[in-house]
Amino acid sequence: MTVETQTQDEERVHWLPMIAAISSISVVGIAIGLGMPLLSVILESRGHSASMIGLNTAVAGLASIAGAPLATPLASRLGVAHAMLLMIAAGALAFVGFHFAPAFWMWFPLRVVLHIALTVLFILSEFWISTSAPPHRRGLVLGIYATVLSLGFAAGPWLFAHLGSTGFLPFGVAVGLVMIAAIPVFAARKESPPIRPEGEETSGFLRYIWLVPTATAAVLVFGAVETGGFALFPVYGGRIGYSESDAALLLTMIGLGNVLLQIPIGMISDRVSDRRYILLVCATVGLVGTIVMPMFAQNWHLMAGLLFVWGGVVAALYTVGLAHLGSQLSGHELASANAAFVLCYGVGMVLGPQAIGIGMDIFGPSGFGWSLALFFAAYMLVAFWRLAFRNKGL
Repeated sequence: MTVETQTQDEERVHWLPMIAAISSISVVGIAIGLGMPLLSVILESRGHSASMIGLNTAVAGLASIAGAPLATPLASRLGVAHAMLLMIAAGALAFVGFHFAPAFWMWFPLRVVLHIALTVLFILSEFWISTSAPPHRRGLVLGIYATVLSLGFAAGPWLFAHLGSTGFLPFGVAVGLVMIAAIPVFAARKESPPIRPEGEETSGFLRYIWLVPTATAAVLVFGAVETGGFALFPVYGGRIGYSESDAALLLTMIGLGNVLLQIPIGMISDRVSDRRYILLVCATVGLVGTIVMPMFAQNWHLMAGLLFVWGGVVAALYTVGLAHLGSQLSGHELASANAAFVLCYGVGMVLGPQAIGIGMDIFGPSGFGWSLALFFAAYMLVAFWRLAFRNKGL
């Protein structure tokens, strides 16, 4: 291969593997968007408290923390595509298992298997997307990635609103979609990127958490708000008077905000010299939105409009955080940093459901918004601190 041919290949968008990777990301979105409210409603119908529902949901975060370091060794041994196919199968089997598991304790190991699989899919998909996109189109590709992921989040609650929480049907539909998404991954398996077998040491993997704290903290807050909010919003909605379907449709509005606002916010962040300012604005909008949420709760349409804007802006914590990271790192460093990002996301998944569940048990429905507000306020302090010191622009 000549230098010119190699350069042309690097500048070309590899669409087949990109479609494969993005399809697996859509699986993550649908699984979380449908699974979180579905499982929470089932648990509440069985008489479990909000804090116990939060405890079971928080296990997903522990599984993500455990699964993040496994992604690279697994892909090195099996190949990226084959590792993703294995995780798709494991996640589908675990999700079906919830329907057939009568005892509450059984849901804990099922959560572990499901979210280890989703975590590995998340990491390997982002790595595959990154290697399939040339640098001059990475913004476009990340916009497509974020939009498809958000479509998955929006589709999940929409499906839940129409399928309900009884019987096998919602589980069967979710598994069927997962199996369909495996087809392009299998078709593109020969174009999956190689990963060095030797990998990196754990210390090298973890150091990215502290190298870009404004970005990693943004992902942690997003993980807490997304997981805790999605899991317990149906419970919150029911306690303030919404029906199961109306609460699910409000979750869909959050997802639609994610779909329509990621590309515009990403384009704005490209025009700002320091993306940390955008991250600070996103956290501020998140804080204000949670504070005024009770004022809008009595009017479904006003609540839907608020959640549309709030959901889209809060989701940009991840998108802009990832863009900020990409502007500082590249290659295998970026792949390792992506894994560290998912680990931070897992930490947020542990903290969010527990904090929100306990907040609702102590303060009632208002504890939902106040618990979320604490996460945004804490992040704003981190962002202010980093902007004040401007350490090496990170």
